[in-house]
Amino acid sequence: MRKIILSIITIAAIASSCSNQPDPFQISKNRVGLLTDTTQVANLAMAFPNDTIVKLATTEAYMRAYSDIEIRDKTGNTLLVLSPKQITDSTAVISTVKVMDSRYKTPEGISVASTFGEIQKKYTISSIQNTIKNVVIFVDDIQAFFTIDKKELPASLQFDSNTQIEAIQIPETAKIKYFMLGWH
Repeated sequence: MRKIILSIITIAAIASSCSNQPDPFQISKNRVGLLTDTTQVANLAMAFPNDTIVKLATTEAYMRAYSDIEIRDKTGNTLLVLSPKQITDSTAVISTVKVMDSRYKTPEGISVASTFGEIQKKYTISSIQNTIKNVVIFVDDIQAFFTIDKKELPASLQFDSNTQIEAIQIPETAKIKYFMLGWH
């Protein structure tokens, strides 16, 4: 009888530990899949065991350092682009994560395949920044910013980076170019 009870407890413990595994494509405030805001560059292989990790060299060859790190799936598609806090330190943690693949989603279902209207319905927009080629939408709730190409905006807003752009001026159908999460 003890063996049966012990077996049931063991099976229940294993089942509950399996269900506690984070979704490999879920985005939250301090997590992107298995990557957290405390993951060190040296430990990326553990967070992405089935993917390819590519260190991108800086344009300054004399530095012989790596700046960004791309995570690519088995077919070579870029999933994420990671920027470490310190580029020459393997114990450094990631400071920004650029989400490139639509499988990565927030709990509210927002991904790079979403639109401005979907962001606006799910989150409170903290601020909007007008740059030369893009509009950047900041959402403090998840420490994220969404980039929309100015080609998605009305012609009157596409060529002036000094104009303050309001949410009402951005079409709900404007597509996300990419989005990033900033940590630390």
